[in-house]
Amino acid sequence: MAETLTQKSTPSWYSTNTGIYSALNTPRTLPTNPTMDLVTFLFSHSHGGETALVDASSGLSISYQELQELVMSMASGLQSIGVSKGHLVLLLLPNTLLLPVILLGALSVGAVVTAMNPLSSREEIKKNVGHGNSVLAFAFLENMKKIDGFGFQVIAVPDNHAGGFVSSDFNAFFSLLYCDPRASLRPEIRQTDTAAILYSSGTSGASKGVVLTHANLIAMVELFVRFEASQYDREPCENVYLAAIPMFHVYGMSLLAIGLLSLGSKVVVMNKFGVEEAVNVIDTFKVTHFPVVPPILAALTQAKAAGGCELKSLIQVSSGAAPLSRKIIHEFLDAFPHVDLIQGYGMTESTAVGTRGFNSKSLKKYTSVGLLAPNMQAKVISCKTGSCLPPGSSGELLLRGPAIMKGYLHDETATRSAIDEDGWLRTGDIAYFDHDGYLHVVDRLKDAIKYKGFQIAPADLEAVLISHPEVLDVAVTSAEDEEAGEIPVAFIVRAPGSAISSSEIIEYTAKRVTPYKKVRKVVFVQSIPRTPAGKILKRVLKNHNGGSKL
Repeated sequence: MAETLTQKSTPSWYSTNTGIYSALNTPRTLPTNPTMDLVTFLFSHSHGGETALVDASSGLSISYQELQELVMSMASGLQSIGVSKGHLVLLLLPNTLLLPVILLGALSVGAVVTAMNPLSSREEIKKNVGHGNSVLAFAFLENMKKIDGFGFQVIAVPDNHAGGFVSSDFNAFFSLLYCDPRASLRPEIRQTDTAAILYSSGTSGASKGVVLTHANLIAMVELFVRFEASQYDREPCENVYLAAIPMFHVYGMSLLAIGLLSLGSKVVVMNKFGVEEAVNVIDTFKVTHFPVVPPILAALTQAKAAGGCELKSLIQVSSGAAPLSRKIIHEFLDAFPHVDLIQGYGMTESTAVGTRGFNSKSLKKYTSVGLLAPNMQAKVISCKTGSCLPPGSSGELLLRGPAIMKGYLHDETATRSAIDEDGWLRTGDIAYFDHDGYLHVVDRLKDAIKYKGFQIAPADLEAVLISHPEVLDVAVTSAEDEEAGEIPVAFIVRAPGSAISSSEIIEYTAKRVTPYKKVRKVVFVQSIPRTPAGKILKRVLKNHNGGSKL
């Protein structure tokens, strides 16, 4: 519950004149050289780390010395087949210790990287790469057919990296990986150049390409990853992180595939999360830090109750991508009292930068998403009047700073709607700052559905469903779910004479979208409630319990 200003003085980090919240932490220095690229910045930091990446299932590893060499070799290889500045490279990969090598190699030559869930449908992939100069894709063998016929080369990536791996399926990949690093001709890359395009539904509507620059990613490394590491006494190179959250998502990519590599930390990579395997990996590799999403946290608690796992090596678990319920928080803390639990807040549009939680012995704010990151500013505005609100008052959260995206790809209208002329990003989240400077997210204005930490754009599902000949009208919204956080619910108006069933609707969408996006519940209604302007009244649908009155 939000605090009030009664009998409390206004804190120094909030300006009553401008309504701006400033970070409590000392600003971090960002490079001013306009031609500093992310990869150069990443490898410019000295550290004592030895092992960079480890495959959790095989134990195969890449040292920090090998990592830099492989990245440069990959860069040379990409140039040798014609990949150059501005070309688009698609990563259709699950977690693999080779993903950071490919990612950083592509960025080294000025290419633009886009990463997608490898379970994405062919239609989804075509939509996201159909905007022009996509020249190369990387995928596991089982996904090669998904992108056949798109007009660009697809490179098959082996499941595990091993120098002695022999298979004709991977000849093209290894010819890139082991190209002479000295043959690379580094182009001039400016901080303002586009580095990545990741997809997000933003505050509303269909998914959009979020354009992130080298400057955005450099800011992420400094303001999120390196700043957080500086808050703890332990040397970062002594930390072992478990990478179970997907690296194709902004959270996993920013932290695990990029940022931690500047610190010398060891990153143990799981292809996908399974609770029994994760517990074994934590014990085997003495994992100290585990970035998670809420369902993973709940799964760990259940594993403790079922089998008594202790996770003795764990020092910290950090949760992001979706809010944690009080129930999940308390159950986890009861199960693992020795683990420091923190939450963070960020968006694809803010390059995962926003806030991070820090717990001291005297101040534990488990339900907060933490303190504002250095160099970042915030506002909280009234949803009714647009006026700025002081600490203790809830309103829409706005963010401004060096990590905010360049804009949405080929969508100036959506960009102007999201970022105003003064650089403020509308997050679509309802939040308030308490009097210690900690942010609390309490609700969401935006339509996006958060299923197990993944973001689903209702408009994408609506576009699929309306294509069914027996669907006359449709709206998709969310329903709360204890395990998943939220699930997509489709409200369907059948075409005259149709008797299509819920199971048929669910099966239809499941065949056309990534598995996590599929509709989980269907409600048949007589009509979809809309405003006079035609906007769907989704809050009416959320309050609707059966459909008979609509």
